[in-house]
Amino acid sequence: MKLDAFNHFFPRKYFDKMNALMPVGKDMNKRVRNIPSIVDLDARFRVMDKFGPDYAQILTIPSPPVESFGTAKKARDLARIGNDGLAELVAKHPDRFPAFVASLPMNDPQAAVAEAKRAIDELGAVGVQIFTNINGRPVYTKDTAPLFALMAKYDLPIWMHPCRGADVADYKGEKKSHYEIWWTFGWPYETSTAMAHMVFGGLFDKHPDIKIITHHMGAMIPYFEGRVGPGWDQLGTRTSDEDYSVILKKMKRKGMRPIDYFRKFYADTAVFGALEATKCGLKFFGVDKVVFASDSPFDPEKGSAFIRWTIEILDQMDLSPFERHAIYEGNIRRLCKMDDRK
Repeated sequence: MKLDAFNHFFPRKYFDKMNALMPVGKDMNKRVRNIPSIVDLDARFRVMDKFGPDYAQILTIPSPPVESFGTAKKARDLARIGNDGLAELVAKHPDRFPAFVASLPMNDPQAAVAEAKRAIDELGAVGVQIFTNINGRPVYTKDTAPLFALMAKYDLPIWMHPCRGADVADYKGEKKSHYEIWWTFGWPYETSTAMAHMVFGGLFDKHPDIKIITHHMGAMIPYFEGRVGPGWDQLGTRTSDEDYSVILKKMKRKGMRPIDYFRKFYADTAVFGALEATKCGLKFFGVDKVVFASDSPFDPEKGSAFIRWTIEILDQMDLSPFERHAIYEGNIRRLCKMDDRK
C-alpha cells in the first residue's frame, strides 16, 4: 500500500466556518479556497482513483493554522469542528482514509493539550499537527512544552507544517514579501528555524524519543548539512551578547553534536517532484525516518500531479523492497501504531 502521510482536506463544516470567520482570503487562505479536491469529496475520490485501490491518505487540515482566524475561542471551536469532521470521514471511508491528524488551537496552550487528548482518546487521531510558529511567535516555548510532553507520553507523532505570509518582508526596510518569496523560500526557512529552536531549546534532551514529522523533507537542513554540522559545531563564535558554549558543552557531555539532534527528526517526501532533493533528504535522515507524502492537492493539476511525481521518483530510486515498503507505509504505520489499533 501507498499511505500518503501528509496531504490536506477540509471537512465541509470546517470550510464553511473558516470562510465565515475570514470572508476575504489572502495568501494561503486565498489559495486553499480555489482547489476543488481540497473540500469536494467526490473530486478527491476521482484524484485518488487514478492511483488504484492500494493508495490511501492520512488526512490533515490545510493551512492556514486555526489560531490565525482570531481569538482563542474561535481557534478552539474551529479545531473541534475540524477534528470531528476528519474523524467522521475516517469512520465513513476507512479504506480511503485510514487515519487523521488532529488540529490544535495553539494560541491557547492549555486548550491545545485538552484538544489533543480528546482527539486521540475519543476520536482516534494518530497524532497532532502544529505549525512552525504561533501567530509569529515560536512554537516551542515554556507555554507549549506540556503539549510536547503529552505527545512524548502518547508516543505518537507531531506533524509540523510551515507557516508564513506575505506580511513577513524579505528585507528589513520593506513592509511585505514580494513574488511569493514568503512561500518559496520562507516556508523552508520557517521549518528549519522551528527545528533549530527545538534542538537548542533542549526538546530532545527532555524527550529523546519524541517523533516530529517535518514537512517537505526537513526543509533546508539536509541541503545545508555542512552548515548544520561543522558550522554549528562552532556555535557561539559569532555571537557577542550571549554565551552559547553552555549548549555545546551539554551536547558534548552526551557525546552528541548539533547535527546529531537534527537527525532525530522525521521527514516526508513532499518535495514537488524533485529527485535530487529526495536523494539528499533520504541520505541525511535515513530510510527509517522518511515517510511517503505528496502534499496533495497543492499542485498544477489540483490534486494528482504531486502524488504521481512522488511515486515516480520513489519507484526509480535504488531501494530494496524492504526500504520501499518502509517509506510507502511501514514507517508511518509504526510511528502511528496503526496496526495496534485494528
